[in-house]
Amino acid sequence: MARTSATGARRPHAGDGLFIVGLIGRAGSGKTTVARALERDGARVIEADRVGHEVANRDPAVRAALIAEYGSDVYREDGTLDRPKVAAVVFRDPAARERLDRLTHPRIVERIRVEIARLGREGFRGVVVVDAALMLRWSLERECDAIVAVVAPEAEQVARLTRARGLSEADARARLAVQDTNEALSAAADVTLDNRSTPESLALAAREALARLRAGAGSQNEGTGKKC
Repeated sequence: MARTSATGARRPHAGDGLFIVGLIGRAGSGKTTVARALERDGARVIEADRVGHEVANRDPAVRAALIAEYGSDVYREDGTLDRPKVAAVVFRDPAARERLDRLTHPRIVERIRVEIARLGREGFRGVVVVDAALMLRWSLERECDAIVAVVAPEAEQVARLTRARGLSEADARARLAVQDTNEALSAAADVTLDNRSTPESLALAAREALARLRAGAGSQNEGTGKKC
């Protein structure tokens, strides 16, 4: 089921042919299901988690800072960050999480912006989905044309995290505890998708919501000569 809500500030229509959708939701909400459904329809998806992995694995300043804090074995032999080791600390130590956020978040946001700009330069015209659970904390919603939130009861989120990611219930709840609430996410979104049914139903609701959002944006721009 989808529902609409009041909207906040969004990017001015740039006439670049892109329709940027910010996809927000807590861990285990179903954001990935929505992103994949829209991707199958031709959208380009930028995943903040993937960008974050690239930052942690490849940015020299980030690597040096993490080694200084966690030791040289925080990186595996293949050069990738031992994320469970870091997560075991940061989801229980607010000061450690704040240090990590200050280090990585500005770099993640900048890389997302670079990827959007690259799509425009390469001539892509269509929907760009920015899948970022922390979008509101980064104020990145102001650079999107619309925001879609995916919510689910916390019990279902915990069950998905334990099933799909192998987390204990305590670890799953610790991760959810530091994230925005469903209510806060819904309040900031143009459309909220309530994920209480099947993945197929959620995917259909996402497609219908996107069609309405794009149609609404198009009608708003008819008088200005601008296009989404």
